[in-house]
Amino acid sequence: MGALLSLPLLALPSAGTLLTFAASCCGAATCSAVCSACGKCQSSTATRIAYALILLVNSILSWLMFTPWALNKLQHLTLDYMKITCAGKECYGWFAVHRINFALGVFHAVLAVVLLGVRSSKDGRAPIQNGFWGPKIIGWLGLIVVAFLLPDKFFMVWGNYFALFGAILFLLLGLILLVDLAHTWAEFCLEKIENNDSRAWRGVLIGSTLGMYLISIALTILMYIFFAHSGCSMNQSAITINLILFLLVSFISVHPTVQEYNPQAGLAQSAMVAIYCTYLTMSAVSMEPDDLQCNPLIRARGTRTASVVVGAIVTMLTIAYTTTRAATQGVALGSKGNGAYSQVNTEEVEHGLVTQQPNTRRDMRADALRAAVESGSLPASALDDSDDEDSEDGRDAKDDERARTQYDYSLFHIIFLLATAWVATLLTMSVEPDANDAFVTVGRSYWASWVKIVSGWVCYCIYTWSLVAPVVLPDRFGY
Repeated sequence: MGALLSLPLLALPSAGTLLTFAASCCGAATCSAVCSACGKCQSSTATRIAYALILLVNSILSWLMFTPWALNKLQHLTLDYMKITCAGKECYGWFAVHRINFALGVFHAVLAVVLLGVRSSKDGRAPIQNGFWGPKIIGWLGLIVVAFLLPDKFFMVWGNYFALFGAILFLLLGLILLVDLAHTWAEFCLEKIENNDSRAWRGVLIGSTLGMYLISIALTILMYIFFAHSGCSMNQSAITINLILFLLVSFISVHPTVQEYNPQAGLAQSAMVAIYCTYLTMSAVSMEPDDLQCNPLIRARGTRTASVVVGAIVTMLTIAYTTTRAATQGVALGSKGNGAYSQVNTEEVEHGLVTQQPNTRRDMRADALRAAVESGSLPASALDDSDDEDSEDGRDAKDDERARTQYDYSLFHIIFLLATAWVATLLTMSVEPDANDAFVTVGRSYWASWVKIVSGWVCYCIYTWSLVAPVVLPDRFGY
């Protein structure tokens, strides 16, 4: 957070700029403290916001490193005393992007190992995840410095193989979570309808399903009108295949055999998958190059620097948000959900006369709460509330992970590691290693368009498998 706020100040030719940048290392700590002080923002939420901001700053810095502008500003911090070079060459461009994202990836890999097995904030390693922001940001910046000392040959291998593999895993993970979200949403609505016989939730389910189908159809018609002219065979094929798959998965979801083995399957899930894949297809055709006169949006807005900058920032914001959501959504990844409390052990509890007088009012209150939980009058979470109120340190009152962490810390950092690979691949795939041009348009390449198109097809396949799997493997599903 502090690093982001300090970027506009890098142009100031004074020693104060260096001090400002150094002080910004505490910016994320300030952000976390402010969020934690807010009644609606728990400790885990503040932590996720801080990590998302770090990814956002890192992504924007990576994009800026395609030009000598960022390098000049970094040299400006030293009052032009030190010239930054890599093997006698300028340090911006293809290699610089991979160096910066490699540094953040190593940062998250180290945290993933260190935080392996942490289950609650009572663990001695939990403060590493939720605190120590100053040292962590200094460590991240130090890794960036180290990355610029590594030879170019290392990053040729890293960028062309390892980063590409990580980017593919990140995309696949996002698609799996999208399918899981579709099923979770439909099952949640059905549960509300069955338990409460709620007309409101029935209206929400039907209305959202119908609305997503109408939007998908409308987007398909718009794509045919504006992006599927004569000679645009790529767009015509992508739009048509998406429409066919869109109709096919809708038919499969209501097929009698699928309904017999999975009665919760239906058009609600299909609608969410359809609108997402249709969006991917429209994003692909609207961001492809215009060399074949198939993208009127580029001709309409030209190649103004402002549109390129805004597009890049929006892309980075989207990546930061989706990464944070994916890293904390553990349902599809097999992690245990929130709020799971272990059953109170009553085998060793003797319900008899009180033989010992409690020492303090705190002990009396704790004994009363424990008895109420054992009898079922109060949920087990009441014991956590008691711990929060009795804590001598007021900061613990905002700790929402005393019983169980809200997400798997190690998995969180592994997904952020994959996100850094995706950012580096997205920025550099259509750029030659020796190219050092002006601002690069993020995502405006045939490679990026095909990635989105194929991602939509893969999403349809994953969703179809989630429908037919109970039919093929009935013993593994308890519907």
